[in-house]
Amino acid sequence: MALAIGIVGLPNVGKSTLFNALTKKSVPAENYPFCTIDPSVGVVAVPDERLHKLADFSKTQKTIPAAVEFVDIAGLVKGASEGEGLGNQFLSNIRETDAIAEVVRIFEDDNVIHVHGKVDPVSDIETINLELILADEQTVTKRLVNIEKEVKRGDKAAGKEKEILLRIAEALAQGKLAHGVHLTEEEAPMVRSLHLLTMKPILYVLNKKAGGKNLDEIYPVRGPEGSQGAPASNGAGDVRFEKLLEYLKTLKAHYVIVDAGVEQELAAFEGEEKEMFRTELGSKKDGINDLITKGYEMLGLETYFTTGEKETRAWTIKKGSTAPVAGMAIHTDFKDKFIRAEVIFWKDLLDAGSFANAKEKGMLRIEGKEYVVRDGDVIEFRV
Repeated sequence: MALAIGIVGLPNVGKSTLFNALTKKSVPAENYPFCTIDPSVGVVAVPDERLHKLADFSKTQKTIPAAVEFVDIAGLVKGASEGEGLGNQFLSNIRETDAIAEVVRIFEDDNVIHVHGKVDPVSDIETINLELILADEQTVTKRLVNIEKEVKRGDKAAGKEKEILLRIAEALAQGKLAHGVHLTEEEAPMVRSLHLLTMKPILYVLNKKAGGKNLDEIYPVRGPEGSQGAPASNGAGDVRFEKLLEYLKTLKAHYVIVDAGVEQELAAFEGEEKEMFRTELGSKKDGINDLITKGYEMLGLETYFTTGEKETRAWTIKKGSTAPVAGMAIHTDFKDKFIRAEVIFWKDLLDAGSFANAKEKGMLRIEGKEYVVRDGDVIEFRV
């Protein structure tokens, strides 16, 4: 299942540095706008300790994690929707992604020029999102013009599409993102082909800098109001950061906090050595793992596993997938040729000690076409 998250933001906020940390792949990250002209692509493993425990359990020869593709996209400036800077190329590249990781600078550093001359996270987000909204307005307006003849002829599908587009156009005109417009399961596919930028889920990546003046004094991973991981400030945070948190709450947005520079320096290290250097550099937490995991979750994805001596593998599926649909991650024929699936939860398998013991204890279940796969299931398909 090919999934791509576009890393976007204003120039000099740390996009390419973050990309380096994510992929351990070198891309230009000089301190001036538009250094990332051609998007670079990196495939990143989704952190999952369950996979490695299953691999140890099976004494497997090969371990293959679930993966997300990250795309490093050229910096955006005000006027991108009208072609300013590399606007048209920026918008074209982001249309091809499934979600957006919007990098927002939350540090002061005189050596790193801010494109607007000052650090204001809320203003930066508003600038980026406005350009996405303006681009979507152009797309929606063009489509409304194109289908008007079909609507006048009485085409019911065109009429329904027009009604949906007018609702989206109204939201965009109010400065709102298109993904805030509620669409039913029947309506959503009717506008999917437009690849609206603001219809994509957005994860805000708040980038701090070791040694710089950071606007925060906390290090959370946070989702919408009411979710776990709400921060507890020590009162030393900059007022701009407090305003940022309130703004993200109004958007009901997901965000993570990352020190991209530190994570880039640590990219070559693993295990205890990595944590030792992390402490020396003054970083408290691995924000990169949080970013990858949150991006995966934000796309509504989950993982099931296959495991054996030859290979242990994590397979990516949409939440709520039935067994035949989940099997398509392995091979598209599995949906039509599906007979049954042998299923056990990963932890139950480890506790049983072997597939034979699990079967003897009745822990290994036979499931049919209606079974909805759970995150963490270990499955063997019969086709």
